[in-house]
Amino acid sequence: MNEMRYRFFVLVSIVFISGFSQGMLLPLLSILLEQAGVSSSLNGLNASALYIGILLASPFIEAPVRKFGYKPAISVGLLLVMFSMLFIPIWQAFWFWFILRMIVGIGDNLLHFATQLWITTTTPIEKRGRNIAIYGFAFGLGFAAGPMSTRLIEYSVMIPFMIAFAASLITWTLLLKIKNNWPENIDSSSSVRGVFRYFQVIKIAWVALLPSLGYGFLEASLHGNFPVYALRTGMDISAVSILLPSFVIGSLVFQMPLGMLSDRLGRKNILVFILAIGFVCFTAAIFAEASVPLLFGLFFVAGMAVGSLFSLSITYLADLLPAYLLPTGNILSGIFFGIGSIIGPYLGGYFIEWFGQGSLFYGISSMLLILFLSTLLYKEKSHSPVYQNQEAN
Repeated sequence: MNEMRYRFFVLVSIVFISGFSQGMLLPLLSILLEQAGVSSSLNGLNASALYIGILLASPFIEAPVRKFGYKPAISVGLLLVMFSMLFIPIWQAFWFWFILRMIVGIGDNLLHFATQLWITTTTPIEKRGRNIAIYGFAFGLGFAAGPMSTRLIEYSVMIPFMIAFAASLITWTLLLKIKNNWPENIDSSSSVRGVFRYFQVIKIAWVALLPSLGYGFLEASLHGNFPVYALRTGMDISAVSILLPSFVIGSLVFQMPLGMLSDRLGRKNILVFILAIGFVCFTAAIFAEASVPLLFGLFFVAGMAVGSLFSLSITYLADLLPAYLLPTGNILSGIFFGIGSIIGPYLGGYFIEWFGQGSLFYGISSMLLILFLSTLLYKEKSHSPVYQNQEAN
């Protein structure tokens, strides 16, 4: 295996571990807090801690990555996740878990920022959709495996966390063999400096940032709120452990085909199509919540569509932005993802308390409708890199 392939393999493996850790933490800790009698709104707040960590870290990670390179950032991020997994089962306390979830969020943000940027900047544009789809596939596969570990708490609460710790340790040792690399320097002739880079990215590529926000909202709502919602509507833990992975497995089925289709048909066209399907599926779920098999099918189809939102968002961002703005764009993508992830479970917790049937699905389908209309109405500018590439071809 040559150096580039080995590096890609290790980066994808790291993303898988990150997906497993997040997919395990959200439903597992939500179930444990629900069993401890914590209210759904506070449960949602605790689930938001991971994404608060993502937001707290976001303004501070670009400069160190530019200075020290990708490898040290990924290494530190993995270590933060690894040792948080080790300490979480030691003490079951609301604020102790809140703090550790924040640390996991900081670590995840570091490693995702560096891995996304490393892959997008070293992949030819004609293969970018495919490679980012593989990245999304790896994260989704880990996310699908995570909720399944909830069954292991019947034997010991420690087991899922020990598995996550061991897997993180293995990938960290593999990372040590990779040669370090750095992002492209900021264009010295550019007048875009400091905080103005963020405004420039939003001006050029806001449409590519919205799917990150939407995916954060969707992912955190499903994995943070749905276990509580399901238990209160009479489902047992085994049903939750099947329904949540059905969404993620659905995303795995179409992650790579959608990525390759977006290389051919354009990111915007694919985004409009999948957002419409996601809206229809979650609207239908409002009327199907009494049937686990029907919910399984709707979750699966929704996953096939909107499960690729984040990877398509990153790819579209790389298409629209010049290379020197990509690190800033990835930072903003993480911020938008974090905002959506905080809003999702916190509002979802209140919706569960205030409203009746379908309360959780009303919020998700409304968000997808807003994203669909925003993307549909967006017109790509003739000066954008993606537009120029399409004309050149």
